[in-house]
Amino acid sequence: MSASRVVQSMPLATTTLDNPVWNALSLTQAPFGEGDELAKRYLPDISPLAATVNLSAEAHLRLAGMLGPGQGAGLVLTARISTLPGFEIMQWLPVNQMVWEGERVLVENPGEVLGNEDALEMLALAQLTKPGPFAIRTNELGRYIGIRKEGKLAAMAGERMRMPGFTEISAVCTHPDHRGHGYATELVLAMVTTIQQRCDVPFLHVAAENAPAIKIYEKLGFRTRRLMQFAIVKRAAA
Repeated sequence: MSASRVVQSMPLATTTLDNPVWNALSLTQAPFGEGDELAKRYLPDISPLAATVNLSAEAHLRLAGMLGPGQGAGLVLTARISTLPGFEIMQWLPVNQMVWEGERVLVENPGEVLGNEDALEMLALAQLTKPGPFAIRTNELGRYIGIRKEGKLAAMAGERMRMPGFTEISAVCTHPDHRGHGYATELVLAMVTTIQQRCDVPFLHVAAENAPAIKIYEKLGFRTRRLMQFAIVKRAAA
């Protein structure tokens, strides 16, 4: 199966997921962000993710105005754009947006539920393994679970963006010393179980160049809905 396979028809795969950050911050996760009718962002210690209601220059300038000089943000878009008014584009990263199409699963948490007391250790693991944007309070966005070995956090996974009907699985990572034992797979399936029990559909984002991870997610039951573009930007100088 090709890693770039895109599902043409998928239940519940609506345009809600075309602008996931905006819809999460406009609805379920509004308390974790700030903004107005044109631009929104997560609080900086929650996540660097931000979004605009549309691709207008007015909306992007409004978002840029919410950031400090040189401050960065991450935007999840459906396509690359040559310019983003108010921003300097630092990097484009193509990502597969994958949505669960598998059966219902029932997998118990193979480790433990992580909380605020684990935040520093979670941040350290994310900084080491780089599964995607992660901040000191990202864990407050949803349920996070982890596996410890000899008292140290060896692997984790959790929930990031949430909106009616959909919950994103994120921060799936394993310490280099503990890879090859299937911990990430166990954690992802436990997260799928939790999300399905809320009657939500799990989805996730994975770098398009990460073919091995995409292949694993496909085997589990995820399918690529569409190719998205993750833009790493910073506020342009005045």
